[in-house]
Amino acid sequence: MPQYAENPAWADIVPLPTDEGGPNPLAAIAYSDDYSETMAYLRAVMAAHEHSPRVLELTEDLIDMNPAHYTVWLYRAETLFAIGADLREELEWLNEVALTHQKNYQIWHHRNLIVDKLCAEHGAQEDEGLWKAECAFVEAMFDRDAKNYHVWSYRQWLVRRFCLWDKDELEFTERMLQRDIRNNSAWNHRWFVVNGREEKANAGDGKPGVSDPEIRAREIKFAQDAIAKTPQNQSPWNYLRGVARKTGMSLVHLKGFAEQYASLKEPDVVRSSFALDLLADIYKEEKKMGEAREVLDLLARRYDPIRKNYWEYRKGLLGVTAA
Repeated sequence: MPQYAENPAWADIVPLPTDEGGPNPLAAIAYSDDYSETMAYLRAVMAAHEHSPRVLELTEDLIDMNPAHYTVWLYRAETLFAIGADLREELEWLNEVALTHQKNYQIWHHRNLIVDKLCAEHGAQEDEGLWKAECAFVEAMFDRDAKNYHVWSYRQWLVRRFCLWDKDELEFTERMLQRDIRNNSAWNHRWFVVNGREEKANAGDGKPGVSDPEIRAREIKFAQDAIAKTPQNQSPWNYLRGVARKTGMSLVHLKGFAEQYASLKEPDVVRSSFALDLLADIYKEEKKMGEAREVLDLLARRYDPIRKNYWEYRKGLLGVTAA
């Protein structure tokens, strides 16, 4: 049913319908009548470079029908800025849209633009209230889906944009991991917070991460404590490997810890297949190829047989013929 053609407020606009190749297109997209009409009016106002409150209403209708239409989002942002709209009201509206369409990337890019514009207009004096409100909303989003990639990306953007490296962000990662210690996204964010400020590209100040001995020791302990709670959790094992790789630390330093969860002396009492995986690399580093093969055999035959071909491949890298 027409929404705009019969609306007197839009009587001055001549809609521009989609041209899909003449009256008999080969593969026309089956748009609904409402969507086709609304897009036709958007094309018309874009062609006329119109920015007005009614354009915001138009884009809101389209976003409700197709929240992934990036052109609509971009024109909405242009219109908001052109007419001096209340951007805090826009954030409130965005909250509702984000909660309804949780896996939508365009929402978060639009939010970046709005927050940046607010900062430019009001200056640093309002930054704290703004970033605190944004961080609180992000946590509310994580209550719905704690592994939402787009929301985690936005959280990183907030850290960079407002230099939140020391604003309880580590405590935030700990809260998220207390909820779910297997949340690999929270582990990734912790790595970013600890190490990201070394890089100027992340709006960092050059402060070292795990390359600092005290921070390295703290992060190793944090990962080891997490492993003690859930030994068969890959994320903290990967975190340990990341610390070693970034700092050039030999994996041999982790041998005693790994042997608390897996040992060739007690092959029937393995508490973590990831400990075995780490031991394989440690033995390789120590040039103990026979022990490395034994560990990989345990993984292939008993503790991770679904990936048997992978473990056999790893044995091949040792120069040992697969059994």
